[in-house]
Order: sequence, then structure tokens, then C-alpha cells
Amino acid sequence: VTEDRSDLEDLHLYATPREQRFRRFASLEFEGQLYMTPYDFIQAVTNDEPKRAKKWRSLSKQELNQILTETPPVWKGSSKLFRNLNEKGVISYTEYLFLLCILTKPHAGFRIAFNMFDTDGNEMVDKKEFLVLQEIFRKKNEKRERKGDEEKRAMLRLQLYGYHTSTNSVPKTEGEDLVPRSYWDTLRRSTSQALFSDLAERADDISSSLSDTTLLVHFFGKKGKAELNFEDFYRFMDNLQTEVLEIEFLSYSNGMNTISEEDFAHILLRYTNVENTSSYLENMRCRIPEEKGITFDEFRSFFQFLNNLEDFTIAMQMYNFASRSIGQDEFKRAVYVATGVKLSPHLVNTVFKIFDVDRDDQLSYKEFIGIMKDRLNRGFRGYKPIQRYTTFKSCVRKELYSR
Repeated sequence: VTEDRSDLEDLHLYATPREQRFRRFASLEFEGQLYMTPYDFIQAVTNDEPKRAKKWRSLSKQELNQILTETPPVWKGSSKLFRNLNEKGVISYTEYLFLLCILTKPHAGFRIAFNMFDTDGNEMVDKKEFLVLQEIFRKKNEKRERKGDEEKRAMLRLQLYGYHTSTNSVPKTEGEDLVPRSYWDTLRRSTSQALFSDLAERADDISSSLSDTTLLVHFFGKKGKAELNFEDFYRFMDNLQTEVLEIEFLSYSNGMNTISEEDFAHILLRYTNVENTSSYLENMRCRIPEEKGITFDEFRSFFQFLNNLEDFTIAMQMYNFASRSIGQDEFKRAVYVATGVKLSPHLVNTVFKIFDVDRDDQLSYKEFIGIMKDRLNRGFRGYKPIQRYTTFKSCVRKELYSR
């Protein structure tokens, strides 16, 4: 049984950009709730649009149980987990948001994430603690709901959360919404207060009514009684980051051990708001005439650095380079001091050749940070059908004010 997307397409009018993207890539439906498969999730974070127009396929209870039965335990996880599961898995909307959070966090943030879930401080996370995530994201969503047809909004909530919710959101504290908060910030602030609110009680209520997912079974076992330790949690997050990077790298490498410098530039600029990428690509072609290639280790180290971009930004401000350009040695040293990541001389040279448009062998700090913040948050801040980039100053100013 399938349900055509066009039948419910008008619900897009009531959805946020993240919700719209989830609905566009999701391919499964069970008891009114939409789910992504692991394949859908990979597509959503590595492609602009789904490769093929799908219909939401309705799962029977028997089919869902069979899928969950084949889910491996967390200690059998690997950097090929999502590729191995492929279509045999179900990922809910709140889990989709959680996985997106993981993709943009540095390794140092993994401990913070674990401690946010471990609300009783016993160095283990159980299913109930993890399900607080469901309530935190739901409450954030209710605050952002658009006014309109209540019936349509109720249908959208059912699709995303699997149950009808009231529209009575948590009272806002003074000035709370003056600065838009990311889902990571919302998670960080809310889980620390979970034991002192109705969130934990609500998690108990919904755990009995919601269906298990691949992630819940992977973390907490088929009976939901297992607990998640930090080592397994860390390995899962690291594997997910590695898997997405491997998929992007392999899509350009054609079986080789390296990708070209031009392909690296394409990947960096894919999800940014740069209006005219051709000038960057042409600049790099002229200045790196002999292709040496970028290895996967270099590729991964650069994106590990991007996940530490906030610390790097602070370090650059402390170095007082914010208002002027920097050279390669200064850049490499600042990256290492701020993030602990060592970038190879060839990789740094390639980055400079991409972004040094005026060809003075200096890198504009503001320009680079502005573009890379777009790239870092691919799919997390919502995709724009028509990409525009006004000024780098406005982007940097917006980010500084949002802190």
C-alpha cells in the first residue's frame, strides 16, 4: 500500500524547512507516522534532491518487526552501518534531527552530548533518558508552528511524531526567542533540566505508545532494557561522521585513493550560498595546474577541522586577524592550536588556492569563515532552492550576534 506525496503536499505550507526536507526524503509510513530508511538519510545529507520520486510505502506491523529483528547491536556498529542496513531500517523525524546534530559536532562534543542524555549521572544512558529527546524537539517545534488550519497542523504532527499533540507549548521566558536557537542548543539547555520538569514523565507516556525504531533497537536492544555506555556512543557518532564523509569522497574518487583538487573544491562549495562558484574553481585550476590529489585522510582531517570551526573563529579573533588576511603558515598554526587538527601543507595550499581570489597568497578570514559556516551546516539550516550569497560581512555579523 502506498500513499502519493501529492495527496498531502499542501502540508508543506505548514512545515519548517527541516520538516519539508524530511518529508521529501522519507519513504516509509507506519500508523500515520513517516520514517526515513538509513538509505534515505544518507541521500538527504549527500544530495540536493531524492534520486527518484518516491511514494510513502506503508509498513505492516509484521514488516516493521522483521526490519527491527535484523538490526545489529551497538557493539557491532561500523562506519558502514547505514550502507549495510540500506532500506532495512526506520528513522523518525526527531532521530533525523539528532543525527544531523552529530554530523556537525567535534569529537570533544561527544562527551557533552552523552552527558546531556545521562540525566541521572550514572555514566549510562537508558531508553527513557534517550526518549526525552523526542519531547525536547517536539516542544521546540510547537513554538515554531505556523498559524493556520489546525486540522492540517495536527496531520503534520502525526506524520512527524506519530501521535497528536496539543498546541500548548512551554511558556517562553523573557527574551528567549530573540536569538534563534539550534536544535543542539535546545537539546543542551533542556536535557540538563529534564529531571526537574514534565519531560521525563512525558517520555514514560510516549514510550508505551510509540513504535520502536532502528536507532532505539541498535542502542537499547530488542527488549529496550540495555543501556548505552560512552564508548559505544562515541564510536557510533564517530562512525556516522566517517561514513558520510566516505560516501562523499567515494562519489568523486571513482575507485582511486584520491580525489582531484577541483572535486574537493566542488564538495566544499556544494551547500554554500556562494552565488558564483565558477570564479573559485577557475582560480584553483589556474593556480594548481598539476593535479596531485587529496587523500581521504586529508579530506577527513579538513572536515574534522570544520566541526571545530567555532573554536577556530575564536582563536582567529584572539590573534587579531579578524580584519586582515592571513598566510598559510599562520592558518595552519591557528587550526592546530584551536582544534588539535593537523592539516597537510598540500591541503592548506589547496584551500588557499580555492579562496584566494585576488591571488595575493593571503586568505580573507571573514570570507572563509562565512562560506564554511554554510558548508558545515548542510541540511541542518534548511536548503534554499535558489542559492544566493549577499555579502560575507552580513553572514559573519549574523553568526556573531547569534552567539
